Amino acid sequence: MSTVFITGAHGFIGQHLARALAATGARVGGLGHGAWPPAEAAASGVAHWINGDITATNLRLLTASLGTPDTVFHLAGGSSVGAAIANPREDFARTVSTTVELLEWMRLDAPQARLVAVSSAAVYGAGHEGPIREDARLEPFSPYGHHKLMMEQLCRSYGASFGLQSVVARLFSVFGPGLRKQLLWDTCTRLEAGESPLVLGGTGDELRDWTDVRDVVRALVRLPTQASPRAEPINVGSGRGLPVSAVAAALVQSFRGTPDAAVPVRFSGQSRPGDPFSLVASDAKLGSMGFTWEKPVPEAFRDYVQWFRGRGVGVGGSK
Repeated sequence: MSTVFITGAHGFIGQHLARALAATGARVGGLGHGAWPPAEAAASGVAHWINGDITATNLRLLTASLGTPDTVFHLAGGSSVGAAIANPREDFARTVSTTVELLEWMRLDAPQARLVAVSSAAVYGAGHEGPIREDARLEPFSPYGHHKLMMEQLCRSYGASFGLQSVVARLFSVFGPGLRKQLLWDTCTRLEAGESPLVLGGTGDELRDWTDVRDVVRALVRLPTQASPRAEPINVGSGRGLPVSAVAAALVQSFRGTPDAAVPVRFSGQSRPGDPFSLVASDAKLGSMGFTWEKPVPEAFRDYVQWFRGRGVGVGGSK
């Protein structure tokens, strides 16, 4: 039986990942922020949860309970471009400082463990057209993207200097049951409130690579075997871009049930600071590992609307 630690296990992706890992028979320990009664944590696959900062002390407490981990998934960190622009110092602390603490603990206490460091497509920045390969130029467009890149560089530094093995997962636009922020949550919240017409930011033509969280965690579970001192990046994206206007239309139709009941959707023409026009992955590297995407995006959007209508049941969280 393997032992796995997840930082940020109480968040949106973290809860899905913990469930998936526990289903494989792994003992899962979680560290991060949020009150989580033991019975609820266990229902999400987390055998032991510590509500606190990522420090050597807390990681050693987790080790005392479950043993030294074979693998660590590092999901803790900033999760919003807007929040990072509003408070870059806090985002730095959440993303960069936590990574230093984790790597230093691994160097001293768990040097044989493999690390999956969860990063973001935001490291690529703006100016890309079509699917973006992992070796594309990195020109972050926001403090959020810069801090994710710093996190990646720290992993490579500890690999080069101390031999720590890690792999970097660059996530694109992850959504699914439990997501309580960003475009899908905001759109459904406003539809529920009866807003019409629905006015969204940007032009509607912005392209994103939308991936269902259930597929994403399937990909993450595969990645520990790719860990090495080089800390190589792997895009966790489908390779298919979908404009924001199509996403909004799909949500409206799913929410209202029939095209005749659709709410008019308009776009302000003003993009948010820090938002590139196009972020679509090249999925060739992930595909070479034998991974295939199983959840069709239209079906996943319908699943999200169904979860939203019955929210309070099932996966929740904030990341």
